[in-house]
Amino acid sequence: MMRRDNQARTVLWRSVGWSGLLLLLLVTPLLASSFGAAQIGVFDVAQLLWHHLVDAEQSSSINARIIWELRLPRVLLAFTAGAGLALSGFVLQSVTRNPLADPYLFGISSGASFGAVLVVTLAGTSVVAGLSLPTGAFLGACLSVLLVLSLSGQRVTTQVERMLLSGVAVSFMFGALTSLLLYFSSPLAAQSLLFWTMGSFAQAKWAELWLPMGIVAIALALVIGQKRQLLAMQGGDETAHTLGVRVVKLRLLMLLLCSLITATLVAHCGGIGFVGLMVPHVVRLLVPQRQSIMLTALVGGLFMVWVDVLARSALPTQELPVGVITSALGSVFFLFVLRKRGQ
Repeated sequence: MMRRDNQARTVLWRSVGWSGLLLLLLVTPLLASSFGAAQIGVFDVAQLLWHHLVDAEQSSSINARIIWELRLPRVLLAFTAGAGLALSGFVLQSVTRNPLADPYLFGISSGASFGAVLVVTLAGTSVVAGLSLPTGAFLGACLSVLLVLSLSGQRVTTQVERMLLSGVAVSFMFGALTSLLLYFSSPLAAQSLLFWTMGSFAQAKWAELWLPMGIVAIALALVIGQKRQLLAMQGGDETAHTLGVRVVKLRLLMLLLCSLITATLVAHCGGIGFVGLMVPHVVRLLVPQRQSIMLTALVGGLFMVWVDVLARSALPTQELPVGVITSALGSVFFLFVLRKRGQ
């Protein structure tokens, strides 16, 4: 009898939690779109969006254009970036069995940033002829993964701590190379690239949203499809082998998938660190007995939207890079997790 009551109570709290999350998902775009230099209320945002959907030709006011052309694409890109980075963090922490694994600490983000900055800096030369920004970022991310795997030694499946240390070393190396490229760039290009490498959603456009949203959606579906194998790998390679999981193949596949996600996001909004580290841990604290991939992605998206709101509203005359805020929060969270592991 008591067991049934506990199960019913768990189901009730789970239903309430999901209902609250769905309500927050519906309200967040309206609230986030109301913040900015132009003061537009939440109800005005809802009214302008409704008029635009009903009759786009008549909703040509300045406020309508601000909401539809500037703020709403920015909110969607921020949500997509947060969901993708949180998903990458969950995958990396699962396949390496290391709670400190993250696209930023693993070197993937730095490698993607280097590839993207290389394409922008050397655009028009024979060195990067024919390469687009996402392609350069993806090649840089893949190079980072290859370096991490090679530095980890041949017994990669058992040396997860060494993989993390290798990722930190590779991250610093690509960071130094990116700084070198910025140093030899023109002052105007260096200023623009420096702000971009710190993370920003200011350049979000409707025409370019389809690629990051499509990549993150496909990756989310693939990870959900491999959920049983990922959870088996958290118990150790031997346990996963016993359950029929091809550990090495799955680990390489997931690393390439994380590289694709990170490279696509870096190419569209620059380098944003520590989101993949923080969000999976926060979700585990909120729901300790379940590891929901979808919940991790949704919480990551909401977190990034409100970090972006803070970045563009903290100072009255200028905008803070998003990566500065996430790095400040993430460094403190990293120390917290490190101390908790040492106890």
